[in-house]
This record gives sequence, C-alpha cells and structure tokens, in this order.
Amino acid sequence: MFNIKKKDKVIVLTGKDKGKKGEVLDVFPKKDKVIVSKINFVKRHTKPTQKDPGGIREKEAPIAASKVMLICPKCEQAFRPKFDKLSDGKKVRVCRKCGEMLI
Repeated sequence: MFNIKKKDKVIVLTGKDKGKKGEVLDVFPKKDKVIVSKINFVKRHTKPTQKDPGGIREKEAPIAASKVMLICPKCEQAFRPKFDKLSDGKKVRVCRKCGEMLI
C-alpha cells in the first residue's frame, strides 16, 4: 500500500527543496513519484497557440516518493505511518508519535 495520497501535507527530506512543506497534487504509484505544490519547479518552453501566447513557463515536476515524508495534522511533525484496521475492516494510516488517524 502506497502511504502517500492526494491532499496530504508532506515535507521534503533531500535535494534543493530540503525542508520545504507542501501539499501533494498528484501521485504516480507505478513510478514511485509524487507532485508537490511549489516544490521542484522546472522551466518548460511552450510554443504559441491561438489561445496561449507561449513562452517560458514554470511548473512542478514529479519528485521521488522516498524523498518526502508525511506531516501529522495534529502534532505537525514528520512521521512514517503505521497501518491499522478499523472494526469495519477499513485500513487507516496512524501517526506513530501521537496516535492521530489519517483517513
């Protein structure tokens, strides 16, 4: 089970954006990559079209999932989640430090 999902808050552990926090915009589990808002900006040169003038655009590029870590919404610390099952059989992620559930 991939432990990072869309709209999770994460912190970058390594690289040029080390220490920055952001929200996960997209997840690619087969490639083991995630796109985080305002992290790993790259420049793309686009051709002009009838609707768009073109030029140099900045956008977020995928980053390896191993380089980011979840942030607990309660204790605001980075953590590696553990997985528990609820009474109805649903899997949930739980913070190891404070016990807060992430659904």
